[in-house]
Amino acid sequence: MSRLLATAAIAMGLLATAGTLHAAKVYKWTDRNGVTHYGDRAPDAKVQATARAGSIREIRVPVEPGAIARLRVEPSDGRYLAWADNTLGGPIEVMVWMDRSSNIVGEPSLPARATVGPRGSALVAVLSAADPARGGDFALRMESLPGSPNARPVDAEYVLPLRQPRFRIDQGYGGSFSHADAANRYAVDFAADIGTPVVAARDGVVMQVESDFDKAGLNREKYGGRANFVRIVHDDGAMSLYAHLDTSGALVRVGQRVRAGQQIGRSGNTGFTTGPHLHFVVQVNRGMRLESIPFRMRGPGGPLRIAAGVASGRL
Repeated sequence: MSRLLATAAIAMGLLATAGTLHAAKVYKWTDRNGVTHYGDRAPDAKVQATARAGSIREIRVPVEPGAIARLRVEPSDGRYLAWADNTLGGPIEVMVWMDRSSNIVGEPSLPARATVGPRGSALVAVLSAADPARGGDFALRMESLPGSPNARPVDAEYVLPLRQPRFRIDQGYGGSFSHADAANRYAVDFAADIGTPVVAARDGVVMQVESDFDKAGLNREKYGGRANFVRIVHDDGAMSLYAHLDTSGALVRVGQRVRAGQQIGRSGNTGFTTGPHLHFVVQVNRGMRLESIPFRMRGPGGPLRIAAGVASGRL
């Protein structure tokens, strides 16, 4: 009988860069008997009543950011099934490559793409020995991207994503500082103090949340593509992204349906940034390629004029 050996690797998508750490919280406290306890949630009132005064501490622990998808390889009747598991609350697209192959063929041939529904799984390829009399081995690699390549955005109107008495646009379409790539070309940076309420700009479903990152700076290698954020997918497949939220500043959960104007978070200063602001962009998946698209937006005073450069306004 032939023997197949498999290894697998995954490359994570936007805003989940492999090798970059962010922080989670662990809570430490000492009870009246001098015993130290740890937990991943803040002690409740009952625990606090039995803890020594001043002993409750919050400890930030580096952890890897959440993956968009996971590659799962399972043996089945002398073959291997390559599955993609979607961790998000909206559709994603994945592509699987053969990094190394000896006497292995795939059906379909690799690289192969698949679209995976919210929190779902998809069989991307079936791998088997080209010559059943001989053994073989292989290594797979998968990349993933939020959104469906079949999205057909409509000409929808978005509402202002901040709840504050005044607003100012510090960087508009095509801004040279960080809006030059396809994924952010039509992004808008709204000036916002830390803690300003961030609201959904359009009805949709929360598909992705990162809320535990606590770093900020101008080191693009360390912070580029990293920030706390909420991503919302809309009925037409377009996705709105609200980035640079405060640490623990996301107030919604994956899979939650939200309405336009509903608070979803608090603005902050996390990731690649010169200071506190909200980065807002509408994106679509163009086939393993994330692109931003122009959008119409309305404030209480009427339509906003969004263009390149700097603009300001009043609510």
